[in-house]
Amino acid sequence: MRTLVLNAGYEPLAVVTFRRAIVLVLGGKASIIAEAGDPVVGPNEILARPSVILLNRYVKVPYREGAPVTRRGVLRRDNHLCGYCGKPASTIDHIVPKSRGGAETWENLVACCLRCNNAKDDHTLREMGWELRVLPKPPRGSRWQIKELERPAPQWREFLNNAA
Repeated sequence: MRTLVLNAGYEPLAVVTFRRAIVLVLGGKASIIAEAGDPVVGPNEILARPSVILLNRYVKVPYREGAPVTRRGVLRRDNHLCGYCGKPASTIDHIVPKSRGGAETWENLVACCLRCNNAKDDHTLREMGWELRVLPKPPRGSRWQIKELERPAPQWREFLNNAA
């Protein structure tokens, strides 16, 4: 079981095991703000199984460079929808083909369905007469720095939506 750790300002900080979360709560460093599953029964007390905990003190997070460009990241940023037709996407495409100087950047990559990817091949959008549905840009926010947030637990949604 995973537990979302929120900084004192309610921004996502990390995802830890529920055991680590219990240690933080018992040590007085965090409070449980959402629970899920059966409670944890100890010799002297019964605690809720934490799904989301809030740190009692603010932790300064060091500056992090933008999220690295990955296939998984591009699909996640575009909600697994094709940037050309809007159908479910399973791959990515270079807007400006690599053979024509296109770079591996957030601005030049878009989620793409296999049909559009095969049709576009090594052509530019102008040659195809196509337009992008959305303008690709680098993702922002602390959510992109925490890899475990790709598959958030249902109890985390309200806390992640506030931080986005």
